[in-house]
Formats: sequence, structure tokens, C-alpha cells
Amino acid sequence: MMPSLRAHARGVRRGLRGPIGRRSGFTLIEILVVIVVIAILATLVAPNIFQHVGAAKSATAKSQIEMLGAALDAYRLDNGRYPSTEQGLNALWEKPTIDPPVNWRAPYLRKPVPADPWGRPYLFLFPGQVNVNGYDLLSYGADGKPGGDGEDADILSWK
Repeated sequence: MMPSLRAHARGVRRGLRGPIGRRSGFTLIEILVVIVVIAILATLVAPNIFQHVGAAKSATAKSQIEMLGAALDAYRLDNGRYPSTEQGLNALWEKPTIDPPVNWRAPYLRKPVPADPWGRPYLFLFPGQVNVNGYDLLSYGADGKPGGDGEDADILSWK
């Protein structure tokens, strides 16, 4: 059933649109209120999200240090000792050219040695300064400096 032409003309004269008689669209005030509410929510939620990113990077570093530790132990089983500090962690991926071990067997990792989650190489020492009979493997965290708390804390193989 079609509304009469006269009823339609009355709606147009009053500035109304459609058969229901309401204006369509949002006012500037309504849009500004929505933007302010979204901004307030973002300021409340963003710190929690970024806090979890830092914790995830620390957990990733711990996991990678564990994985590298297992590869170092496999290297030691084949070669009788860990790679030297000069050979470094790259000895797990490629046969060292400095004092090459006789029993080196294929790569001990599936991929090249990863950088820590902050993009810096892991620090490897053999013999270690803390573990004199073993190795020290660590990342200095987000700040790249010894010590620190939270995301800046050092990730150590012996802790």
C-alpha cells in the first residue's frame, strides 16, 4: 500500500525523510561523544596490552635459551666439549672454521641461531664466568644492558 501523495508532501515540507518520519544520520555531537568514549577506552586498555607484549618477549627469550641449551648439550655429546666463545653459537648451525671439531654432525638447530626478541645476539661464553665448568648463555633484555627489572631484566640460562 502506497502512502498518499498528500501525506508524502507533508513529510517533505516538514523536513522529514522516509515513511517513518525520522531524520537519518548522526549529529556532530553524537559522533564526538563516540570518539571520546573510544579514546577513554583505548587509554585504559592499551597499557594492559603493552604489558603483555613485554612478558611475551621475556618468555620467548627464556624458551629460546632453553632450546639453545639443548642444542649445546647435543654438541657436547658429539664433540666432548661445548663450542668455545670464539666459535660461538654459530657452531650449532655451521661447522666451525676456528678449531673445527672432528665429530661435528650436521646442524644442531633446524634454523640459524635466532637473535633475542629485542633483535640482539645472545651472549655465549665458554667457559662461563658464572658456570665455570659449563657455559653462560644470556640476553640483557629490552635495554641491552646488564641488570634491570621487568622487561629490562636479564634472561639467564642458569636461573
